Amino acid sequence: MSHNTFGHLFRVTTWGESHGPALGCVVDGAPPRLALSEADIQVWLDKRRPGQSRFTTQRQEPDAVKILSGTFEGRTTGTPISLLIENVDQRSKDYGDVMDKFRPGHADYTYLAKYGVRDYRGGGRQSARETAARVAAGAIARLVLGKKIKIRGALVQMGPHRISPKNWNWLETEKNPFWCPDAKMAAQWETYLDGVRKAGSSCGAVIEVRASGVPVGLGAPIYGKLDADLAQALMSINAVKGVEIGDGFAAASLSGEENADEMRAVRGAKAPKFTANHAGGILGGISTGQEIVARFAVKPTSSILSPRRTVTSKGANADISTKGRHDPCVGIRAVPVGEAMMACVLADHLVRHRAQNG
Repeated sequence: MSHNTFGHLFRVTTWGESHGPALGCVVDGAPPRLALSEADIQVWLDKRRPGQSRFTTQRQEPDAVKILSGTFEGRTTGTPISLLIENVDQRSKDYGDVMDKFRPGHADYTYLAKYGVRDYRGGGRQSARETAARVAAGAIARLVLGKKIKIRGALVQMGPHRISPKNWNWLETEKNPFWCPDAKMAAQWETYLDGVRKAGSSCGAVIEVRASGVPVGLGAPIYGKLDADLAQALMSINAVKGVEIGDGFAAASLSGEENADEMRAVRGAKAPKFTANHAGGILGGISTGQEIVARFAVKPTSSILSPRRTVTSKGANADISTKGRHDPCVGIRAVPVGEAMMACVLADHLVRHRAQNG
């Protein structure tokens, strides 16, 4: 098993490498007769596209998507949808100095140890470039979910600097290059990241993704839990080292009384009203109808200019300094990727729910 496919009924297979001629995905399980054009996908790819500010890699990729199959006269046919994104700005020569060295914190060593071959040009499938295909698939997933379900993401921590929940404003995420909902913190991040970038270093980040309008009942007990699939999807994103749903690890410090999402009946309403959402919109692996809240932590970019100690592929000690164009904080462009993965998981569970419950 090569494990390049995720999902059950709504399935996505990604393919391609960072410095190959192209990358893309095949989306299977999208219902027929959905209106779909390349513009519907491009709007989301543009949010992830590199080179849009000095705080991300300066690799200039238009990420122009082409639909190769699965549509007819502007609508899906119910057959596999194949999407192509060409690579146009590779600079493989930047990696000549590290072709025989393992970058500390990177997957260079494990890939070579497992497969016996390693694409040193940007990391091949290790590269965050692969996530462009996920964002394209997420655009189709959003169409499956419909307009009632809204998915939004934000950067809530960069390095040691966290936003203030009191200053949360979704409109601010469109006004700064960090997807930051806190205008005051966005200004501080600008100064902080400039320092990190000029030092040839990198930093990590925490992203929060929320989905509103999700109906009650998505997910299944035990091995089909919505939060388990969501955690797996977010954890599969390159450089992610931790995932939490709702209060997550903070719930361990709460009492049973504090953690309880109490409910009250509402006259004329079919569903009860929750007074809190510590569970992040999922109980027993099944959506409650509340907003689904997930966060994931992204480690610092492993490709840095600061010299580090390492070994070569032949087992000799060496020093390494990675040149080229890299994100000082890869978490910035992970925001639309996190949104896309949540969209794909929710679309899969929505189709599965309909298949079982009508």
